[in-house]
Amino acid sequence: MRIARVETRVVELPLVEPYTIAYESVSRAINVVVTLETDDRPRRLVGIGCAAPDAHVTGETPESVVAVVGDVVEPRLRGEDPLRWRRLLESLRADLSAHRSAFAAIDMALLDLLGKICDRPLWQLLGGYRESIETSITIGILPEAETVSAARDAVERGFRCLKLKGGSDVDADVARVRRVREAVGAEVELRFDANQGFTRGEAVRFARRTVGAGLELLEQPTAAAELERLGRVTHGVELPVMADESLRTRRDAFRLAEGRLVDMVNLKVMKVGGIGNALEIESVAQMAGIESMVGCFDESEIGIAAGLAVALARPNVVYADLDGHLDLADDPAAGSLRLEDGRLFAPTTPGLGVSLAGL
Repeated sequence: MRIARVETRVVELPLVEPYTIAYESVSRAINVVVTLETDDRPRRLVGIGCAAPDAHVTGETPESVVAVVGDVVEPRLRGEDPLRWRRLLESLRADLSAHRSAFAAIDMALLDLLGKICDRPLWQLLGGYRESIETSITIGILPEAETVSAARDAVERGFRCLKLKGGSDVDADVARVRRVREAVGAEVELRFDANQGFTRGEAVRFARRTVGAGLELLEQPTAAAELERLGRVTHGVELPVMADESLRTRRDAFRLAEGRLVDMVNLKVMKVGGIGNALEIESVAQMAGIESMVGCFDESEIGIAAGLAVALARPNVVYADLDGHLDLADDPAAGSLRLEDGRLFAPTTPGLGVSLAGL
């Protein structure tokens, strides 16, 4: 069996409800679907992956993803044995070092093929630790009354974990957190993501003023590059602090772990460059006694399935924030994943467990 074709398709995914975070407002997502098709010996299979390029995080555009796949990946993979997926990925690593979501898409597609060749779901092949995991649902920066309304609506839909976005106004953020806690009660878990919007002093003030609201964690309060400042926040508050934008590579993981600069890390398959890299970083976190969450961008269910495979595989992954597909229109893989009362369940079909319209 050999890889016969490598193809890309750009898909525009409008958001049903646009949202705002500390540094931008978002009304649509653009993903690049990548497929690896084998020849007919002994049977034709298609591995599916997707890239969710983000100018702020991965430094990519849809056009750059399409170009690097066509110019570098396709000639390198055509005619190769897909079972040698590790060798294939290593042969691409240097040329795709600045194209993390493109690398993630190829990683996904190769591992999807591996599962299909083995006739087993990928989450089982990666470890199969659990069969489902609760996911949070994200509420962007909204006025206080609208935030409360969105929180109540999410709870009515079955979600028991909410993540509030903020970072642009400490006083308003504190007020919104308190009001949401009053509205949803003590049984619903609350998390807060500042998306790098706070100074150290603001982060400490926010954490101390929201003690009574029972927040579960504070995600990326300060600028991504300022690891020492992030560490001072971690050591200055009782609220667990999580790194997101500060964690992109294995080197970042070692630096965060060495200084015990955070209590938790957010693994995003697109951000770190694939399932394989996510698992390696997760191993660093586990060895350092740092808990992990698997998060996402605004992604097709293809990308969410990749993150879910990581979350289900490892015992040290204690949280999931895999809601990036829930508000997308025109997802070509819609309906592939099972979500019930805020829990994502393991696929039962081989590979990632996703299918595309027309394939």
